[in-house]
Amino acid sequence: MEESLKMLKDMFGLEDTDIRTYSPLTLAYIGDAIYELVIRTILVEKGNTQVNKLHNRASRLVKASAQSAMIEKLKPHLTEEETAVFKRGRNAKSYTMAKNASMSDYRRATGFEALMGYLYLTEQWERMLGLIKTGMEEGETDGREIPGE
Repeated sequence: MEESLKMLKDMFGLEDTDIRTYSPLTLAYIGDAIYELVIRTILVEKGNTQVNKLHNRASRLVKASAQSAMIEKLKPHLTEEETAVFKRGRNAKSYTMAKNASMSDYRRATGFEALMGYLYLTEQWERMLGLIKTGMEEGETDGREIPGE
């Protein structure tokens, strides 16, 4: 996928940007999309099924409360830099809030999405996927559904 990001930049004439200039909400914006794409890919690759079932499974994993729970599981595994990105996202002042989430869950989810966006834009795909996998595996122990099950 790292090659794909380079290809995308080359094809559309996008220059490399200093990631530190991006607001945490911008990182969360792209992080939300890339995290959902990873989850949808996992679900689709686990087998062909009805789209509404795929949507319901994906929704349970990408909603704010699930992302909040995942980042809580991941905190001990984060580097100092990753923790700083998470905190910037968590503390960012957003003018919106998820319909079915507490403010604390929403803010932690925004921090999680900012971290995913940061890892994606810095082309740290293996690290991003590893954290998602760890979060999903550790989620098994507290009863959260894992994709495809």
